Amino acid sequence: MSEKHLTKTRFDSFPFSEAIMRGVRDAGFEYCTPIQAETLPLALDGGDVAGQAQTGTGKTAAFLLATLHLLDQEPAELSRKPNQPRALMLAPTRELAVQIYNDACVLAAHTGLNVRVVYGGTGYDTQRKALEDGVDILIGTPGRIIDYFKQHVFDLRAIQALVLDEADRMFDLGFIKDIRFLLRRCPAPDRRQSMLFSATLSYRVTELAYEHMNNPQKIVVEAEQITADRVRETAYMVANDEKIPLLIGIMRRLEDARAIVFINTKREADRVWGFLEGNAFPAAILSGDVPQKKRLSLLKRFSSGEVSVLVATDVAARGLHIEGVTHVINYDLPEDAEDYVHRVGRTARAGAEGDAVSFVCETFAFSLPDIEQFIGHKIPVEPISLELLADVDPRSRVRIQKGDRLERRDGRGGPRRGKPGGGKPRAAKPAESTGDADKAASDKPRRRRRRRRKPGTGDGAAPA
Repeated sequence: MSEKHLTKTRFDSFPFSEAIMRGVRDAGFEYCTPIQAETLPLALDGGDVAGQAQTGTGKTAAFLLATLHLLDQEPAELSRKPNQPRALMLAPTRELAVQIYNDACVLAAHTGLNVRVVYGGTGYDTQRKALEDGVDILIGTPGRIIDYFKQHVFDLRAIQALVLDEADRMFDLGFIKDIRFLLRRCPAPDRRQSMLFSATLSYRVTELAYEHMNNPQKIVVEAEQITADRVRETAYMVANDEKIPLLIGIMRRLEDARAIVFINTKREADRVWGFLEGNAFPAAILSGDVPQKKRLSLLKRFSSGEVSVLVATDVAARGLHIEGVTHVINYDLPEDAEDYVHRVGRTARAGAEGDAVSFVCETFAFSLPDIEQFIGHKIPVEPISLELLADVDPRSRVRIQKGDRLERRDGRGGPRRGKPGGGKPRAAKPAESTGDADKAASDKPRRRRRRRRKPGTGDGAAPA
């Protein structure tokens, strides 16, 4: 976090224990961000908080430190069992749950608390065994948590702190019934501390807060113009058939760049990935149908710099914190203006600087006015010079093969129809009439049947 985007409030000005402060120092924290400076005084005093802040503003550390302080100051009941978590933190996506878990492991490293994370797609038995061995802070996605809850792997009767992160995203992904299911099985709102964070405190999010929280205090940290001085925004008016040459031309001009290219559809993402790979830009694809184990592997390769470009659909637009993303390229403009903000938020994290480049093409140009109205300013439009359009040979596209992402689906990522494990085979075309059926049957070559001869009547046999 750059000093420009920090407050003068120091973490050591709060009454944290030495064990927690050691974790704070391990994380490299010294001064608070605005959301941390406003949240921590209320939360450390035991109040419920409903906070509005964009991603990358430090809210994860705010609710983690408030939770650690609560668990440190209020010991668990003697009757509590090891598999009864003391804190529950819910996230809408697997990537966000893993990010919260990683941050929690650093901040809670010296407290002796057991931090566990559960999410779908992988590690079912491993995660279950970890919960059975003991858990103090449980982090996860609603589906997997409810699965284990219904199997009585753990219960929620000992919850002292509850956190909902990206609450607006919970609604978007259809998790709200699952959330209410879990909240009703926790202790009453006046017997636990609750914290809710959301990019927008819409009516439905506010209703959820007041329904399941104890008189929460609202904290709103406005983004400084959404993308402001941290992100340099640029747009290009481009024809559909010029998008690939423009993308390759831009990539060739970048040095030591780590870029995320956002696409609206998985099929187009496959095609763009192929051209990037075919033009010597190591890339990975992240979309909703990538298995969880491979998704985490791809993110690790991108974070480490092994691949320089991540081609992603909007599954990656929220909840991911990847250090050092220098460029976000909207190959397709999003149809939802709010998604533009979340995409651009992948760069310029924690006060750093970044570039956001948008292609305003024939198909998605209608989204531009809505986006500019939502962010409150015009996006500068730059002319496309001939030098910027790369000479791209159509044959330079690499096609996705089995093992690169998924098995191919009719040539594009999945098993073919009619193959083993590849869906329903095509049914035979029924005959249109009885006459056609008889004719079809009569056209088949008849098989000659050999007549069985009676014993003693064959060739060369003596007459009876």
